[in-house]
Amino acid sequence: MRNLISETDYDFMGRARLAGIISGSLLLIAIGAILIRGLNFGVDFTGGYTIEVSYASAPDLNNVRSTLASAGIPDAQVQAFGSSTEVLIRLAPREGLDGPGVSSDVLDALTPTSETPIEMRRVEFVGPQVGEELREKGGLAVLLALFAIVVYIWFRFEKKFSVGSVAALVHDVTITVGFFALTRIEFDLTVLAAVLAVIGYSLNDTIVVFDRIRENFLLIRSGTPSSVINTSINQTLTRTVITSGTTVLVLLSLYLFGGKIISGFALALLIGVGVGTYSSIFVASVIVLRLGITREDLMPVEKEGAELDSTP
Repeated sequence: MRNLISETDYDFMGRARLAGIISGSLLLIAIGAILIRGLNFGVDFTGGYTIEVSYASAPDLNNVRSTLASAGIPDAQVQAFGSSTEVLIRLAPREGLDGPGVSSDVLDALTPTSETPIEMRRVEFVGPQVGEELREKGGLAVLLALFAIVVYIWFRFEKKFSVGSVAALVHDVTITVGFFALTRIEFDLTVLAAVLAVIGYSLNDTIVVFDRIRENFLLIRSGTPSSVINTSINQTLTRTVITSGTTVLVLLSLYLFGGKIISGFALALLIGVGVGTYSSIFVASVIVLRLGITREDLMPVEKEGAELDSTP
């Protein structure tokens, strides 16, 4: 497979217009979902209670939800945690009750419906102010990461490459976050960590492609910018497929068998890896081509007085 991929000669830049339509449509859907539907923030960002209980045997989570709803706790988020006998219950803040009061209500509601004893493992509370602070700092972390990458790329590559890489990162983050807004899947700290990881992964893939493009512009003197970029992408296609493919296999395992607590993290990375691999080819590289990159842009700048210094 390695030899087969390394000998390809696909015209990626010839499909730039189709890629632009696809990316534009996805961005519009993502931005619309974020603005209209908004994100379904988890307890980490909204504040509330996290209660972990342990059963002797695996309970029916739907029955747990209906039992809590019948007891006057209708908005409880119930999921398996770690194993099938461990259950994690997330609740919004309740006026007039503290952690012990809420945990007692939950335990009193669930105990009559269980044939075996239920053990209360832990109760944690995140206040609304703390949740809001986490939400603000989480957004700030994403912006700072993007800014640091802009600075790095600006010095590492020619400025046209910088514009392409940043556009690809914004593209990847927006589509990933937009998916969670569209599907209303809970957005918590683990998903935010995955979004930050997507930024790093996408940047790494883009830099590999840009490095080869820069090398080939200096080596291939007779080719057009479009042909040089196509050659560069084809040469890095083996690395891209193998790296992304093995990463996806690991993430699929985490998503399918890692349990509910890590499913959001794995799903965000799955989307981010897929979109990031696509954007390094059809967003970052296309933008560099559209900005009119030439061989002269990548030639080293000669220092003033260099000719005089070389004269005997």
